[in-house]
Amino acid sequence: EVHLVESGGGLAQPGGSLTLSCAASGFPFSASAMSWVRQAPGKALEWVASIHTNRVTTYYSTSVDGRFTVSRDNAKNTLYLQLDSLETEDTATYYCAKCFIYQMQIDPVSRCPPDTRGQGTQVTVSP
Repeated sequence: EVHLVESGGGLAQPGGSLTLSCAASGFPFSASAMSWVRQAPGKALEWVASIHTNRVTTYYSTSVDGRFTVSRDNAKNTLYLQLDSLETEDTATYYCAKCFIYQMQIDPVSRCPPDTRGQGTQVTVSP
């Protein structure tokens, strides 16, 4: 059973930074590509970033490319998302997910259904 627990969310100012973590259990983490998705109030689920099992190959949505960095520590079964140069538009609940998306045309709702995601962590960016 996929068990994912996100942490590290909070309040940040525009231009600030946050680091999200996701502790994984119940499945072979090192053999699983992983993703971060987010959902803002009243908006659809949005793919943010993905990382291959090789820890090197990463993909980002155009809205976060150059500002966010996804990484993983397979020894600790943990996925990370470094959020830099935050913008108010980044306000959302962030979920880590046991799924793989490599381009924005892939629907995150069908590719990363709720049973592949954690409970989420809230990120609020406000002056």
